[in-house]
Amino acid sequence: MEIEMPVGANFGIEDGKQSKSKRSNDKRDYDEDETGLTMTKLDKSNRELARLFVEMFQPLGGRHICAIFNTEDLADEARLRWSNNLAVECNIVAIDRKGRRSRKGGSKPKKKVNKGFAAILAEELDDDDDDSSTSASGPFTLPKDTEVAIFISPGPRELIAIERICNDVGMGTCVILLNARLSSLIGDNYSTDAARTLFTQEFEPVWTLTCAPQDVAPGCLLHRAYPGTWILARKPKVGPPKTIATKTEERLTMEEFANAYSTIEVSELEKTSEKFAENVMGWFK
Repeated sequence: MEIEMPVGANFGIEDGKQSKSKRSNDKRDYDEDETGLTMTKLDKSNRELARLFVEMFQPLGGRHICAIFNTEDLADEARLRWSNNLAVECNIVAIDRKGRRSRKGGSKPKKKVNKGFAAILAEELDDDDDDSSTSASGPFTLPKDTEVAIFISPGPRELIAIERICNDVGMGTCVILLNARLSSLIGDNYSTDAARTLFTQEFEPVWTLTCAPQDVAPGCLLHRAYPGTWILARKPKVGPPKTIATKTEERLTMEEFANAYSTIEVSELEKTSEKFAENVMGWFK
């Protein structure tokens, strides 16, 4: 399953004033009062979403649920914030357990010619797995008895590990991708054709609420709740979003986004209301 929520969405679960982890020496203070999106807010949003899904699957038992973060720093933060809370019992692990490891001294990197970005990452991961002297415990694997694996905001590098996990566990484990933003990836981001097929055809977008491509459909939102249709809606400055296009089964293409936006008809009442809203906002600048 694939779930995509707005970037940096605030789910209102964590107390922003809670002190940061003492396990880390970084400078990521909880900047709730700062305007704009920061890495702290982005990490918090992804962590809160993960917590909601962990809570959702609690009837299975914590040892059957696994929340997988990209790095140990992110996993440590979740362990600290979810500790001693029976509502979020689960295994919390990281794909990258020790960070980027350096090659053995004196060895030259392999030539990376005519290879896509994901293929290069896959080669690097293979090198790491073969290096038994630096690997924590071989390639990343899920804890034993995992029935639900929740991957939080995985990028192209993490998708390589996730593909391996999917091949290993088959249909015996529910694999959930939270905010993987698969729709924004291009062909070069997939290491193989099999990986592209897995993530673009076999994973089901069960819930999507995000911005439409703003270069072709500015001010529009995209929504889907499985097994319903894809809905493209325009958010006026006043009032709720209004549907301007729908599509069953498959996500809209860039051409369909552009065509739908070009056919929008804005009533005179809407134009007047939006102009009034802009004037009011100007009073407070």
